[in-house]
Amino acid sequence: MNATTEKVQSARACGLSRAFGWGRIFLGRRPRGIAGLRRRNLAGNDEGSALVEIALTLPVLITFFFGLIEVSLAFYTHQVLSESAREGTRYAMVHGSTCTTGSGSACTVSAATVNSYVSGLSWPNFGGSAMSVNTTYPDGNEAPGSRVQVTATYGFPFRVPFIPTSTLTMSSSSVMYIVQ
Repeated sequence: MNATTEKVQSARACGLSRAFGWGRIFLGRRPRGIAGLRRRNLAGNDEGSALVEIALTLPVLITFFFGLIEVSLAFYTHQVLSESAREGTRYAMVHGSTCTTGSGSACTVSAATVNSYVSGLSWPNFGGSAMSVNTTYPDGNEAPGSRVQVTATYGFPFRVPFIPTSTLTMSSSSVMYIVQ
């Protein structure tokens, strides 16, 4: 008998052939077949996973980013709206019933004049809607010491990707006493 056959017979006697297999006895390592290589490569292959992750997270990030921009524009629009109302009351308070120019002519204004003045202010309008203005005199007249109230209303279109468009109605009011 040769040495290889003796190793096989002694391995069988010890029960090692079942534990390690024939390849381990002859080659000193476990043989790998094509199926073993393929299984190993498929388990460790992660190509394309970054593309899937981006496809899942990009819509969420885009929605968050543009939502943040829209909220910032809404705050800006409300600030412009309140400034327009204040500007209208300033205009009305100095153009009361006793207002005269340097040449002695009257410079009084009506509620319609104040409304058109405020609507004609050239503030930036990112929403594309029209501002509606309402001027009232709570004390009933335009005499000095009476109050003037200007209310500006605006419908801000809230547009964010992947979310239905809605309109946010904003309103700002300003009250001052007429000085002239």
